[in-house]
Amino acid sequence: MRKKIISAALAVVLLLALLAGCRQEDPVTKNKIKYAYEQDLNVIDDNYRNYYEIFVYSFYDTDEDGIGDLNGVTEKLDYIKDMGFNGIWLMPVMPSPTYHKYDVKDYCAIDPEYGTMEDMERLIEECHKRDIRLIIDFVINHTSSQHPWFQEACAYLRGLSDGEQPDSSECPYVDYYHFSEKKESGTYYPVSGSDWYYEGSFWSEMPDLNLKSDALREELEETADFWLERGIDGFRMDAAMHFEENSTSFNNDVLNWLYTYCTDQNPDFYMVSEVWAGLSIVEEYYGSKTPSFFNFDGASAEGLLVKTVRGQSSAENFVDQMIQYEELFSAENPDYIDAPFLTNHDMVRVANNLMSKEEDLKMACGLLMTMNGSPFVYYGEEIGMSSKGTKDENKRIPMFWSDTDETGMTDGPQDMDPGIVSEFPSAEEQLTDGYSLLNYYKRALRLRNENPEIARGTVTKVEALCEGETAAAVKTWQDSTIGIVYNTSEEEAALNLEGTELSGMKIRGYLTLDGEEITLDDGTLTMPAKSICILK
Repeated sequence: MRKKIISAALAVVLLLALLAGCRQEDPVTKNKIKYAYEQDLNVIDDNYRNYYEIFVYSFYDTDEDGIGDLNGVTEKLDYIKDMGFNGIWLMPVMPSPTYHKYDVKDYCAIDPEYGTMEDMERLIEECHKRDIRLIIDFVINHTSSQHPWFQEACAYLRGLSDGEQPDSSECPYVDYYHFSEKKESGTYYPVSGSDWYYEGSFWSEMPDLNLKSDALREELEETADFWLERGIDGFRMDAAMHFEENSTSFNNDVLNWLYTYCTDQNPDFYMVSEVWAGLSIVEEYYGSKTPSFFNFDGASAEGLLVKTVRGQSSAENFVDQMIQYEELFSAENPDYIDAPFLTNHDMVRVANNLMSKEEDLKMACGLLMTMNGSPFVYYGEEIGMSSKGTKDENKRIPMFWSDTDETGMTDGPQDMDPGIVSEFPSAEEQLTDGYSLLNYYKRALRLRNENPEIARGTVTKVEALCEGETAAAVKTWQDSTIGIVYNTSEEEAALNLEGTELSGMKIRGYLTLDGEEITLDDGTLTMPAKSICILK
């Protein structure tokens, strides 16, 4: 009788397990998931990082003025670290007359809306305590029209007599910008009260700098010194292809000059640059011998990542493209570090691109986090935040921290449209759901931090396992090789690994939509829909 009771009890336990499916869920709280495959962290201290892009204005407010601040970033460092990020990119923090701050008034100060230099130094210190590297936007294509350099140059030009030419020995700042006695193009604007014009390719209030000026370069070197001395780990270079329009060689020279100068001061200095262009042009910019350029080929609604998720591009093509990136970029700079991303502050958010379908957003994250290089994640992407239309302010809305607690919530940009609502819960609520989008991001970042081969490995295609929406690759770094297998389809897939480069490997970790299990039995890898498996 006792044996029958025990057998019945076991049967009930087995039935409950079957009803629960293969989700590895703690019975007390869904947040405490014990993954069947969790390895020791193996984070290498180099410039391959997982970066989190922050627009400070909309991130977290500690002084209750409705505007995010540097202390808010410091307060959320444990959240960022716990997510698995070990790098932060701050959008501009220097004084500026605009909310976005891409028009600088003073290169060696902090915008009072964001706090003080002491706040910045504390943020840097707290980042480094957590092994997080901090890079900042360095905007050198232009300044604000309110920058003292520009103000003094214009005042000097107004004081010239008819026909008198400017003399940089009298006013060095006239060489810092592109001034002309005639309107060269539609991007030239009049210097009020004079017969002179200046170039402002983005906006009349953003006069373009003349990076051919040695005196200006000396000023910018002093600026770099200022930030490096305070512990900043690198720069994100804004608008790098516009330093001199249609002159890749000149722009590469500027990037190489600044990168070389900064690495002479700090050999671990990192630079990532914005060249918003197609693959062939980005390839040319790697000729600058600077480490990273944002991979716009993979980003946005029409990029490789979203197209692969939508089924408009196959998993096999995804592997092929990773190999192509490696071949093209390494040919120009063997020490390149790719910088893939889904969207950024200038783009419609990925949740909009994928119609807020959670399974698709998870798959997009999984693809991004298995690419080579240093992936960049725009704040709020991990919780599925939305944007609206093409208006920039609508792409930079407040980070959604809590459904119930407004502490730290910002008001967002003044001109953003009201009522932009995301389809997903707040960060606070998603943290308590082990199968949320946020926790998928955490799991994907964990896999990346367990397996340094993902970021650094040389990619080889496993031809026998590539067909349509299933594909496989191996990545080799130093003496270690891992396999990555993709199933981007809506159906379960069974792949026979015997006789392939993955034969004999074991499961090391995986990403599935809702905790489903990936199994490897007798050489057959069984993968649920939209899943990724790491083997070694």
